[in-house]
Amino acid sequence: MAASSNSSLSGSSVSSDAEEYQPPIWKSYLYQLQQEAPRPKRIICPREVENRPKYYGREFHGIISREQADEILAGVEGAYILRESQRQPGCYTLALRFGNQTLNYRLFYDGKHFVGEKRFESIHDLVTDGLITLYIETKASEYISKMTTNPIYEHIGYATLLREKVSRRLSRTKNESRKASVTSEENTPVEKITSLVRRAALTQNDNHFNYEKAHNFKVHTFRGPHWCEYCANFMWGLIAQGVRCSDCGLNVHKQCSKYVPNDCQPDLKRIKRVYCCDLTTLVKAHNTQRPMVVDSCIREIEARGLKSEGLYRVSGFTEHIEDVKMAFDRDGDKADISASIYPDINIIAGALKLYFRDLPIPVITYDTYSKFIEAAKICNPDERLEAIHEVLMLLPAAHYETLRYLMIHLKKVTLHEKENFMNAENLGIVFGPTLMRPPEDSTLATLNDMRYQKLIVQILIENEDVLF
Repeated sequence: MAASSNSSLSGSSVSSDAEEYQPPIWKSYLYQLQQEAPRPKRIICPREVENRPKYYGREFHGIISREQADEILAGVEGAYILRESQRQPGCYTLALRFGNQTLNYRLFYDGKHFVGEKRFESIHDLVTDGLITLYIETKASEYISKMTTNPIYEHIGYATLLREKVSRRLSRTKNESRKASVTSEENTPVEKITSLVRRAALTQNDNHFNYEKAHNFKVHTFRGPHWCEYCANFMWGLIAQGVRCSDCGLNVHKQCSKYVPNDCQPDLKRIKRVYCCDLTTLVKAHNTQRPMVVDSCIREIEARGLKSEGLYRVSGFTEHIEDVKMAFDRDGDKADISASIYPDINIIAGALKLYFRDLPIPVITYDTYSKFIEAAKICNPDERLEAIHEVLMLLPAAHYETLRYLMIHLKKVTLHEKENFMNAENLGIVFGPTLMRPPEDSTLATLNDMRYQKLIVQILIENEDVLF
């Protein structure tokens, strides 16, 4: 692993105006321990071993006992061999010397080598990572257990000092700030200061629609030394040292990710498309109340399509609907869906329905689905309305706002029923399965629930002024 000084990592050497900043204090203890960890020492077998697996090298010693392995490795910290089990032929073991004892690990290969969750290209990398982990967890177990007790993330210590400077960059314009200042790779202070400061600046200055959003953490391998943006400690190991939020880029230890608040501020450079993107992620990335698809399509429909016969029931050409989808994915809120490009309003209505169908989590979320269905089964109209209102309060804020806006629009559609022949019941039939889907992918459950899905949407339209 490439070594680097703390000063360069903390941003003290970046660009001309870096002197105006107080660099963050990254904690170096775990980094120093990684540098001290024993290095792997491959003990080569002096004889040619028959039937050696092709993916192992000369560190493979064939069928030998634990005691023999212990003798071969004795006294050499970091030394390792591979052996075949005497009791279970065909099963392989990594024997590794650490802490004056020989440790034995069942070894597997599926194209990569592994003994646990991490998978490695070579045995050498596996042993290197293992020795780092063993050494750090042995030397600093108490320190690691307390890493999350006083995180920089909570006080945003250094972020506070930088907020005013970062804010000026972010406030140039929304598009420039998100596509230039925040995402710049050209050694700008904003990039170097990490997503933690970006989050602070956006939260205070530029994010008017502050919906709560959980981070989308995924295991990540960092090239070169990296520090956790929650606890400020080094992220040790050779691969899979921590997790990264795929929406905002926050880098943290896996154990620290459990404590990070639901305050993800998605970065536009990480949002690859509009359709099929999580609803809350999209609106936070674009800093809007609702998905721009919803606003744009409804605005266009209300301008020229409310009296169109069979609105939302009549299908537009699939190819043209796909064109609209690609336009939004490519151009965002600049997508041109005007009458000069798409004279058939059913294409716009179809694109709106497709957006809702493509959501990974429906507008009426999986978590609330069963509660809505149960509420729909209540016979007393007043009690049913009250139950639906209670479940609406459980929706994530961005989902609630999107549903509210859609229901107001659909109510307007019903006011033109004489021309478009679309009443609340008809719209419920169309939008029921579009806005809500059962958590389990069951055709039977979907069929059984269809009338309740229809009823829920019908009630939401008819009572939008009361329920929202």
